[in-house]
Parts: sequence; C-alpha cells; structure tokens
Amino acid sequence: MATLRGNFRKGEPGDPLRCAILISGSGSGMQAMLEYQKQKKGCNHRTVVVISNNPKAGGIEIAEKLGTPVEVVGLPEIEDKLERRLNHESNIDAILRKFDVELIILSGYMRLLSAEFVNKWEMQIVNIHPSLLPKFPGAHAHRDVLAAGSKVSGCTVHFVDSGMDTGQIIAQRKVPVFSDDTIETLSERVKVEEHILYPSVIDDLAN
Repeated sequence: MATLRGNFRKGEPGDPLRCAILISGSGSGMQAMLEYQKQKKGCNHRTVVVISNNPKAGGIEIAEKLGTPVEVVGLPEIEDKLERRLNHESNIDAILRKFDVELIILSGYMRLLSAEFVNKWEMQIVNIHPSLLPKFPGAHAHRDVLAAGSKVSGCTVHFVDSGMDTGQIIAQRKVPVFSDDTIETLSERVKVEEHILYPSVIDDLAN
C-alpha cells in the first residue's frame, strides 16, 4: 500500500472512523465491507449510512438487513444538467454532514462526482476500480481488458479526484486473465480480490 494519508482522524475501536458507502447497484462490495466491519474484532471503522442514487438498487435491501441506515437520493427533476447534478450532490452532502461522516467509500457508484463536491471532501473519498489503473479506466474495464488481450488484470483502490479514475493509487491486487474469459468470468475473479482489498485498505487508512 502506498504511504498516503487522507484528511481524516485516526479511528479507534471504541471510536471508529465514521464511513458512508455510496452505491448504485447490487451492493456486493458494500455487503462485503459491512460484514467485515461487523465481524472483525476491534475494527477501527464503521459504516454509519449507505447512500444510493438508484431507488431500485439491490444493495438497499442488503444494507437494511444488516442494520445500516439507508438514504436514497434520486436525481431532482431539474432541466439544466449542471444545476441538477449540483443539487443532487448538495442533497448527498447534507446527509453526509447529518451523519458526521469522515470517509466516503464509493462501491459500484456509477456517477462521476463534480470538482466542487470532490474539493469539499478532498482526500476523504476512496473508490475501487476493476482494473490495474492507470490502465482501463471508465465504466467498461473488463470489456476493455479482454479487447486489449491483456494477460493480467485486477483491482485498484484510489483516492477520488475530479477526473475519471485518475486519483492517487493506494493499493492494487492482480488476477490472471485466461484466453476463454468472458466479461462475467473475469468480473467474478476480480470481485473476489476486491472484497479482500477494500476492507484491508480502509483498515490501513483508519490506522
């Protein structure tokens, strides 16, 4: 892991770092994180709220079953795209402040955050991406890995900046890419590593 430090305090088992997880879909990575936080003795971080931009996200029910508060923040009905985006992020920011969040964990969150939002939370937002950045950024990493004929892929945890998957890299894990891989088989292999790497990185950051 790179020697990097976010803009947040050190967590303690009796006063863990307060995290929010932002999701858009199935929530498999969120579930792995929540279960890790509940099961690890003396964990120095905990998720105080899950936020979804998608009211139909499968992760909502999972989070609720695991006893974590959930807030759904849909896009407001505003015609101007920039105004709509900034209003949406303002609503998210208000929830983060309400729950005294110190670290934002993106987990399958499919919206690109604005520079304004990122600057407010500089070095307090982390993301996990299913490739070995800086190679294959964007929403179709597995497709792009296979199209390029790469023999190795993996996952990357990085701090979030205003670009697409361009923030400082914190840690990575690798997986082989096989000649008969599909997007689905490669995705499942990478997910195994994601669910190991992400909680470990949050441990280290909170320390």
